[in-house]
Amino acid sequence: MRAADDQMTPDDDDANLRAELESVSAELVLERQNNRHLRAWIDKLEMTIARMNRARFGRSSERVDSDQLELLVAEVREAISRVAAKPKLVDTPVASPTVRKALPEHLPREIVHHLPACECPQCGGAMQRIGEDVAEMLEYVPARFKVIRHVRPKLSCGSCRTIAQMPAPSRPIDRGLPGPGLLAHVAVSKFADALPLYRQSQIYAREGVSIERSTLADWLGATARLTQPLVDALRRYVFDASKLHGDDTPVPVLEPGRKRTKEGRLWTYVRDDHASASSEPAAVWFGYSPDRKGEHPARHLREFRGTLQADGYSGFAKLYKGDAIQEAACWAHVRRHFYDFYEHTASPIAADAIRQIKELYKIERLIRGRSALRRRRVRKARAGPLLKDLHEWLQATLTTVSRKSELGKAILYALTRWKALTRYCDDGLLEIDNNTAERALRGVAVGRKNWLFAGSDAGGQRAAAFYSLIGTAKMNGHDPQAYLRHVLERIAEHPINRIEELLPWNVDVEAHRAALQAA
Repeated sequence: MRAADDQMTPDDDDANLRAELESVSAELVLERQNNRHLRAWIDKLEMTIARMNRARFGRSSERVDSDQLELLVAEVREAISRVAAKPKLVDTPVASPTVRKALPEHLPREIVHHLPACECPQCGGAMQRIGEDVAEMLEYVPARFKVIRHVRPKLSCGSCRTIAQMPAPSRPIDRGLPGPGLLAHVAVSKFADALPLYRQSQIYAREGVSIERSTLADWLGATARLTQPLVDALRRYVFDASKLHGDDTPVPVLEPGRKRTKEGRLWTYVRDDHASASSEPAAVWFGYSPDRKGEHPARHLREFRGTLQADGYSGFAKLYKGDAIQEAACWAHVRRHFYDFYEHTASPIAADAIRQIKELYKIERLIRGRSALRRRRVRKARAGPLLKDLHEWLQATLTTVSRKSELGKAILYALTRWKALTRYCDDGLLEIDNNTAERALRGVAVGRKNWLFAGSDAGGQRAAAFYSLIGTAKMNGHDPQAYLRHVLERIAEHPINRIEELLPWNVDVEAHRAALQAA
């Protein structure tokens, strides 16, 4: 053995050392790759936790501190040797004095006079009126039940024995107990004010009126069936538009016999062109489905022809393969991806992306409410160059980060949808984002936290109908309860071929409310 060792040359030692170094180097490269994968995975998990915590406990707005943002932008521009950023003008809000709003004129006034003594408290002389001070106090009169008794006398002719009697007035529910005002109140309390039926039952019990929760549910079911022709007319109007906003949200639905809930979906489609100075009424239609398969939006939009502004849900992708529907994407979703990454890492790259997107939104604030032609011209002139610079910046930045990182995914999300993201620049009717649809879903999100789940798929469809009517009434400036009462007083006997006359923009709810108060 010693002889063999003596025969080894220095060249053999060098070869062995090189082999060991190559082996160690290979192990280090592999270890670095594993560490990068683990770091990326940890970042993804931490961002997911941060999103969940912010959604549950955080503020609703997604603002980045202006001073910090400017520092980060300056750092990243210096690091990549780009031209210096233009100085940012910070709008300092001016505190306005607090002015108490006048109480609404339509409220009834009860006048209470506070008269001093007619004789002077000092000398006993007669007092003369020289003026008065008036102050108003807002008071609340609790809602109350009342019973309306319909009396129909029978009259008989003494000569021919003919009997005459007025026909019975129609009821929203055939032979049902509730009047239209009570039905409207129950529906709006649940679907607009997020008050579950069991709580409504408890509130009514305090007034001495016992109404079981199951009875209230039956009333809502009957009301939904009665108003279905109106909801169908609303749907036809919404899908007759040339541009729609679409979105969806989960709704827990009870599975009968399994003592648990499944996840249904409420889909919303909004027609609203007021931002482009359109005089056409705004409207929203909700649809329910027991799952989130792409076949449901395909069924909803089978007759729609135009542009659909929505998020990046893959179920919508099939709709864009033909020529009937064009895709318009949402810049708010793009910004949200960068914002989530910035909140977790304070990344200067993410901060720069947020700043550039903010410049696009500044242009939108200037042209809101202008004509579609004017909006298109301004966007072409001002947003077009910004979009070109942003696209080049995203492509260049992608080469410096991992495509599998959260930042890389945020950049790819924008680049893969670039044509749909920039379509709004060529069409003044389109919006920069899909916030119109997200606003329509806020009521669902609030209600979901209170009534927790729908009792069945039929309950989900019923909720969609009420959200459609209530949401459209609000969009047209109506009190939804006054509107529903107006509808329920008439719809049972209204001609089906003239059902559009009961759509919110075709009725004078305020005149109806005034007539009720006068009565």
